[in-house]
Amino acid sequence: MQELTHIGLDVHKETIAAAVLRPGTTECDERVIANTPEALRRLVSRFPDRAALRTCYEAGPTGYDTWQLLSALGVPCEVVAPSLIPRRAGAHVKTDRTDARNLARLHRAGELTAVRVPSPAEEALRDLVRTREDLRSDRRIARQRIRSFLLRYGRRYPTGSGRWGVRYELWLQTLRFAEPAAQAAFDHLMGAASVRTAQLAAIEREIEQAALSGSLAEPVAHLRAFRGIDTLTAVTVITETCDFRRFGSARGYMAFTGLVPREHSSGAVRRQGAITKAGNAHVRRVLIEAAWAYRHRPAVRGKLAVRQEGLPPELLAYSWKAQTRLHATYRKLAARRGANKAAVAVARELSGFVWGAMTGRTDVR
Repeated sequence: MQELTHIGLDVHKETIAAAVLRPGTTECDERVIANTPEALRRLVSRFPDRAALRTCYEAGPTGYDTWQLLSALGVPCEVVAPSLIPRRAGAHVKTDRTDARNLARLHRAGELTAVRVPSPAEEALRDLVRTREDLRSDRRIARQRIRSFLLRYGRRYPTGSGRWGVRYELWLQTLRFAEPAAQAAFDHLMGAASVRTAQLAAIEREIEQAALSGSLAEPVAHLRAFRGIDTLTAVTVITETCDFRRFGSARGYMAFTGLVPREHSSGAVRRQGAITKAGNAHVRRVLIEAAWAYRHRPAVRGKLAVRQEGLPPELLAYSWKAQTRLHATYRKLAARRGANKAAVAVARELSGFVWGAMTGRTDVR
């Protein structure tokens, strides 16, 4: 370990703070370079033996360009999880240089946790799925603005709860306002919501087309065998996880989703709290949404029966096992702790079943 040179990189949009920790030393050689391929090549060229280099930087908004460039240069590089970097409680000075210095030292000590770098194809599809989530959020905001506008003008849906649907949209189209400026404002708000709805429909068609072809077709079909998981949920889980086999157990994948409870135990006392949320928020959200389907009694009918056609019998048996177990879990916990907490607990167990299906470990109890 001491024969290697470790370089910690604090990567930003315009600059990179680099801390070089050479073998047998405790002090870093620090410098700030431009965030350009040429500057990184010049930094690496200072070390003739690139096999003895080890570099790392935090995952962040700059993506994986730095990792791709260093890998192309033959320099081993790791992208580390920011939330898992050890922090000193008494440290109150934070600069780019100190961050790079800490990365170099912690990397040499083996105290950093690397994240899996997706392939360009995996990253592209994941961005497509995340763009859909952004568009859903934009549409929700656009619809809320319409409701707020109507509330200010005293317009209320005549019957029912006024939930957004086909009848509600038909009612909106009948509304007229006496003031031309108010009518123009309402038309613009309706137009914004319509644009987001059209964009969502288009992007969902693109995701479904990608899910039914290529390497995604089989894993998506297997996940769709589970109750509550259809194409968009399956694609979200797969693109956010990428390689399920990097988790050695179902518990490891549950921790990745952030659905495991917090714990503070000492001696004979064991205390557990709310879920950690220290994981992938996208996977956690769709699994919790899927978990609500297990409040119903186990059954295979309708769309689920169609999705399960032609799938291996052992997978279907595994899916039925998930239904019966998760329904029982929901009923038991809903009576004691409420529906919301029961759904989260079911989502945690569902993530374990998902891991089993994606790794071929359907025999794990």
